[in-house]
Order: sequence, then structure tokens, then C-alpha cells
Amino acid sequence: MGTDTSEDLLNGARVLVVEDEAAISMLLEDMLLDFGCEVVGPAARLSKALEMAESESFVVAILDVNVAGEPIYPVAEAIVRRGLPLVFSTGYGGAGIREPFRDRPVVQKPFSQQDLKRTLIAAIAAASG
Repeated sequence: MGTDTSEDLLNGARVLVVEDEAAISMLLEDMLLDFGCEVVGPAARLSKALEMAESESFVVAILDVNVAGEPIYPVAEAIVRRGLPLVFSTGYGGAGIREPFRDRPVVQKPFSQQDLKRTLIAAIAAASG
């Protein structure tokens, strides 16, 4: 699969963003817009994130592991129930991810635009078979 084809996965893709730190949230939004994505959210609180995870239309979610002191796992579970891919965003790397989510992709903060793009494409591609 060529680069053009994989980058097409992001063009027009709706991406749910759950991030409680405004600076990181804005950086994520800028990166996603650069990829041609449409940003859903961002949600900065667990309750809002859960509501959006259950009702909004999106192709992939980027989830901060710790949102305002609360673990993100109820939101991750809601997304998995819908059969949608997700990417965790954390300063702790993959080691900080709980089971049964250890097999999910992780971008470690601070991440580069290229890391984010590669991880999102891989998550969407894996989910779509």
C-alpha cells in the first residue's frame, strides 16, 4: 500500500479527541486539520467524552489516558463496543496502559506530527481489515 493510499485514510476522517490539557488539545487539533481530518470534540471531561464516544460519528479516537484525574477506560470500553479503533495518548508510554487495552496503539507525549499520523493510519487500517 503506497503512502498516498494510506494518507487517504485520514483525509476527511472524523477523529474524536479526548484531552484535558488545552495546549495539547490545540496541538492535536492543528495536526489533525493538517492531515485533512475533521475534529470531533475535543472533550476535556470524562462525562462529556463518554457521551461523545457513545453518540458521535467518528472513525478513530485519540484518548488521553488520564482526563482531569480520571482514567479514560470507560470511554475506551464504549468505543471498543462500537467496534471503532482508538489510540491512547500518554506521557507514560505503553507500560501505563491497563489490560485489556495493552494491544491498542499508543502515542507517547510529546509526540511528533509524523508519529501521530503513522499511528492513526495504522489504527484505522487495522480496524478496517
